[in-house]
Amino acid sequence: MLKAASLSKSTYYFEINKPDIDIKNEELIEKIKDIFIENKKRYGVRRVTAELHNQGIVVNHKKVQRIMNKFELKATKTKIKYHSYVGEVGHIADNIINRDFEASKPNEKWTTDVSQFNCPFGKAYLSPILDMYGTDIVAWDLSLSPNLEQTKRMLDEAFRKNPNIEGLVFHSDMGWQYQHNYYQERLKEKGIIQSMSRKGNCIDNCIMETFFGTLKREMFYGHEQEFKTFEQLYQAIGEYIDYYNNRRIKGKTKWMPPVKFREASMLALWYNPINLSRKLGTYQNPGFFQKNPIYF
Repeated sequence: MLKAASLSKSTYYFEINKPDIDIKNEELIEKIKDIFIENKKRYGVRRVTAELHNQGIVVNHKKVQRIMNKFELKATKTKIKYHSYVGEVGHIADNIINRDFEASKPNEKWTTDVSQFNCPFGKAYLSPILDMYGTDIVAWDLSLSPNLEQTKRMLDEAFRKNPNIEGLVFHSDMGWQYQHNYYQERLKEKGIIQSMSRKGNCIDNCIMETFFGTLKREMFYGHEQEFKTFEQLYQAIGEYIDYYNNRRIKGKTKWMPPVKFREASMLALWYNPINLSRKLGTYQNPGFFQKNPIYF
């Protein structure tokens, strides 16, 4: 057989004596499983690889992908969207954001929307505010009805945490609550510039849609029947947003949790705006980021 395949005996014995790949990578496999389970099956290949790097383990993403595929470590996947548009019931603001979701600092651009959750107890509606700079959730409210009271509570929380935000651009779709006189007057009082997506263009606010898709995929889909009461859903969403803000890493935030990225950005801007990237890059693991300038 070796003659027919034009292979030498040494090649044959090398292959049969090679250590089992699972034994060779036993420690790495356990690390990958730990990261995957610790993050409740929410991390895919990129985030698992980045978390390994953050822990000082240098490994190629292709190797991580092979291991995750072999052990079927697959992140959960995205489904009905709530539509708050009921026609023009108030002033329609210009689309100032115009799909430019990049921000140079925190509290420069915010966005909001409402998403529906169908549970055994009925429907619930989540209304969050997301900062486009680090994609952290600034404020949020969960309600049994998508009414004006919900919007008021959300704004109250956001403005209490961020009292000085004059000049901020606040983006939304054309939902009735964002056309409401109360909402628009509150924004004017704070010196906020209002921006609205065009009618029927969900891509105009895709950064908010992405957050809803991530949240539902990672903590809601497949678990709908577990939320027997509104209180249970409220607690689960609160825990997830805390996790999303303070622990979940992503490439946009230099593989830091959004709140850590926000804090590092504010600190770096306070001292020296020119050194922002370098300060962010060395925030968690100096060795890794210095060796991997591609992350900037």
